[in-house]
Amino acid sequence: MSRYRNCEGISRRDCLKFGLGGLFGAGMIDLLRLSGHASNAAPITPTAKNCILVWLDGGPTHYETFDPKPLAPSEIRGEFHPIETSVPGVHFSEHMTKLAAMADKVSIIRSIRHNQGNHGAGNHYMMTGAPPRIPVGCGAFVSFHPSLGSTTAYLNGRNSGLPDYFSMPSMSRSGGPNFLGAKYAPFVVPDDPNKDSFRVRDVSLPGDLETPRFDNRRGLRQLVDRLPRIEEPVAADPVLALDGYYKQGYDLVSSPEAQAAFDIHSESDELRDAYGRNSFGQRALLARRLVEADVPFITLYEGGWDNHVGLFSNLKKRLPTFDQTIATLIKDLEDRGRLDSTLVVVLGEFGRTPKINKDAGRDHWSNAMSVLMAGGGTPGGQIIGATDPQGYSAVDRVLSPENFASTVYTKLGIDPGQILYTPQGRPTHLVSDPTPITELMG
Repeated sequence: MSRYRNCEGISRRDCLKFGLGGLFGAGMIDLLRLSGHASNAAPITPTAKNCILVWLDGGPTHYETFDPKPLAPSEIRGEFHPIETSVPGVHFSEHMTKLAAMADKVSIIRSIRHNQGNHGAGNHYMMTGAPPRIPVGCGAFVSFHPSLGSTTAYLNGRNSGLPDYFSMPSMSRSGGPNFLGAKYAPFVVPDDPNKDSFRVRDVSLPGDLETPRFDNRRGLRQLVDRLPRIEEPVAADPVLALDGYYKQGYDLVSSPEAQAAFDIHSESDELRDAYGRNSFGQRALLARRLVEADVPFITLYEGGWDNHVGLFSNLKKRLPTFDQTIATLIKDLEDRGRLDSTLVVVLGEFGRTPKINKDAGRDHWSNAMSVLMAGGGTPGGQIIGATDPQGYSAVDRVLSPENFASTVYTKLGIDPGQILYTPQGRPTHLVSDPTPITELMG
């Protein structure tokens, strides 16, 4: 679980206290319990099989990452200096050294803007491609529409023995399935893979339960549970369905593929060091292993980007490790021949204010933000759009969260213009403006 909080002071632990724990993903048996509705949407040609979405919760600053403004007044440009990248004429902020060196492999979108300047609403808009239906408070955990990850699990499910949507170490406040149902909620891995004691709940047996005892318990349940089943489909016997979910749960716990996917200790010390011996770095490495296990969608939730206070002192420590981890993830995927089929996206809910505040921080700002995209058929070395010379607003090639979501869906072979139906039969557009960002489509 991340130790970081946003300005409203609400953490995942707080939500569990408030009885909202179900919003953060399902345990394995619960995850398998509810079924969704099959999609009739015709598939489109994908350029990516998998997606790793790195969510920088709180709203990362565009000035101190991918859109520096060296000619702006000091109260706007801040303390960091721009550096050259591997693409002539393109500059990143000074702590983005490793990503700057591989700028020819990534694209940066500088011109997404929207009108939801608080965490709850901004999170929902960027995580779903749909604006909130009603005004949403800064600390709200809302779900008016299925998230990118849940929709991908619903439409691109693999049945590979692992859940189709993971989120680590927690779920974003709008990262859930909404009307698609709990089956398409993320499987949350709260445990820290940077610890030697790392193990994943529901994927490994409890320490005091050996395999023979586990098999015996399964047999005992089958012996005791003699409740007659109604086989006719019209009966929709929930007990019969429950049997199937328990079987899948048992299969997952005993699956060699699941065990192998989470065996992060089998990686070399050299590679683990390259990712960074910290929680974020090791979760990124675990995400790469889940890609190799054919999981369609993985979210890395990284809090602590709501820097209203002490932005520069915080980022001097944080940006180098962030830069190292993301650069290593992209390189590792490329070295293993996986980058062409894996979309990597890095973003938060919005950018930060142009003027540095009295506490040496920047506040919420939805008129401008930067998004990194790599892999999955994304042409590298591109800057899409631009903000004005002082970074106040996107002014060239202005794009929306709908354009962003449509790009992700299209790359994954999902038609963003399709209509989904709620269990009550109400039609819902997946994305109201299904126009992807053409420069990123390859």
